[in-house]
Amino acid sequence: AKKLGITDVPAEVVTFISHATQNRLRTVIEKVTVITQHRMESYKDDEWYEQATDVRSQLKFFEQLERLEKQRKDEQEREILLKAAKSRSRQEDPEQARLKQKAKEMQQQELAQMRQRDANLTALAAIGPRKKRKLDSPGLLAIGGEGLGMSGGSQAGLGTPSSRQYARQKITRVNLRDFIFYMEQERETSRSLLLYRALLK
Repeated sequence: AKKLGITDVPAEVVTFISHATQNRLRTVIEKVTVITQHRMESYKDDEWYEQATDVRSQLKFFEQLERLEKQRKDEQEREILLKAAKSRSRQEDPEQARLKQKAKEMQQQELAQMRQRDANLTALAAIGPRKKRKLDSPGLLAIGGEGLGMSGGSQAGLGTPSSRQYARQKITRVNLRDFIFYMEQERETSRSLLLYRALLK
């Protein structure tokens, strides 16, 4: 108002702008929530959809192959180092001496790992079995930030589990990708500076 030279702004104008802003924010939140729910929707249990490929199991298979290949190469390298460590040749070349030194370091590392493993097992045996925390105690009403408070009838019979109810609230987590998708679909924001800044993050 000052930039436009307006000195007197009535309260009705402020109320009108406040309502318009609130309505705009509500519309944005509703649309972004729908986008997030569509993204999180799963079709695994839908009878009309049939799974053609399982990318997760394929990735696990390739990871297992890589792990086995690495294990095979480590075993080969270990055998070479052990052979070099057992050799008794009088005249050793620098490569043979380097292999012997590497074999000695590998044996020391394996010994240290075995000692560390034994120490961990001893410490766990000394501590004993871990006790699980009781989540149904009367004082613990907030679990993972999902719900707070008790129902009115639960205060009368606090000792019985049947009279206690946890208020659960479904949380929809919106990320930046959902908001970018919303801005790309809207005419007002599809070419805005805010969208370009969000894409650069």
